[in-house]
Amino acid sequence: MNDDTKTHLVQPFRALRPAPRHAAEVAAPPYDVLNSDEARALAAGKPNSFLHISKPEIDLPEDTDAHAPEVYAKGAENMARMISDGVLRRDERPSYYIYRVETHGHVQTGLAAGGSVAAYEANLIRKHELTRPDKEDDRVAQIEAVGAHTGPVFTVHKPDAALAKIMKRGAAATPDYSAQLGDVRHTVWTIDQRADIAGVTEAFDRLGVIYIADGHHRSAAAGRVAAARPDAPDQHFLIVSFPAEDVQILDYNRVVRDLGGMTPAEFLGKLGDAFDVTASQAPAKPSQPSSFGLYLDGGWHQLRLKSPPAADAAPVERLDVSILTAEILVPLLGIGDPRTDPRIDFIGGSRGMAGLEKRVDSEGWAAAFALYPTAMDDLIAVADASQIMPPKTTWFEPKLADGMISLALD
Repeated sequence: MNDDTKTHLVQPFRALRPAPRHAAEVAAPPYDVLNSDEARALAAGKPNSFLHISKPEIDLPEDTDAHAPEVYAKGAENMARMISDGVLRRDERPSYYIYRVETHGHVQTGLAAGGSVAAYEANLIRKHELTRPDKEDDRVAQIEAVGAHTGPVFTVHKPDAALAKIMKRGAAATPDYSAQLGDVRHTVWTIDQRADIAGVTEAFDRLGVIYIADGHHRSAAAGRVAAARPDAPDQHFLIVSFPAEDVQILDYNRVVRDLGGMTPAEFLGKLGDAFDVTASQAPAKPSQPSSFGLYLDGGWHQLRLKSPPAADAAPVERLDVSILTAEILVPLLGIGDPRTDPRIDFIGGSRGMAGLEKRVDSEGWAAAFALYPTAMDDLIAVADASQIMPPKTTWFEPKLADGMISLALD
């Protein structure tokens, strides 16, 4: 475990991060949850917002292509300015970092580290989603332009008592800095004692694997950046890993544009072949797997699958999103690839049941399906089986901030 030539799952690093007095003004929502107009409005009058690095098109004319070379160059320019001004600074020695997020009584405490690119390529940092080349291209260009991994990859790990003890002790100290973004509090501490650093490294080596929850495109881009720098040793990318039992996954729901030529009554009749269908006076939020809420023609119905998947079915086949696709979307509605079919859209659970009703009542969609949240055990089982989840299966809340910690390429 202490062999310095060993490729460890994670490694400490010299973080590039805000000077404590600037943390609140630097911290920004993740680059991929805002469009350019929203980012421009949020960063107005805030020259040190990390959005000037993660969404630099906001500093160029509004008709600028967000993926144009001058956009990435502007991000690099803004990064250099913030470093020169002392807003961002580089730590002097490699450390691990505790990263806590708190919102509405929910608290989860993770560890920021350099995740090994070699471990990712060896499937020890495991994925469960496909990626799109265009999104990878964007992240590769951004990482190479600014010379750093600035968007943390959200990972989870199984419990480890020794790791939990180190993190609990570290988080009992005064934090380095914190920032409030909306209703989420982000707080950071440093783990820089030699014994604790060794203990963290050994704990992850013991665990053997960690799992990507959110950030598949950033992870894939890190692999491509590393491949383009074959002479650079020990290449790593920015992860924040949380104990699996602390993370909350919200439902990821669906709306469909039409009923494939059927009337609502005909559609309900077809559903009765595979489901027990019950009208509901209240929003039919599912309370268990293999059940769904259906909002149709101004009313709610509860759907319960008559024959749930067998216990020995493949992990991906047991997912509620797979059941919805296999029993309803494909055979009844003729919806093809959900990544490309314009007749389906996705709504994160943070919008609630009212968000589904709004899409149907006010925005021209025919029906909405509420799903039971995917369990973390299911995500791990799919990843361990080297399977791929359907798109938009998991919605993680709260999101991590950009700018709180970055990992420089050098």
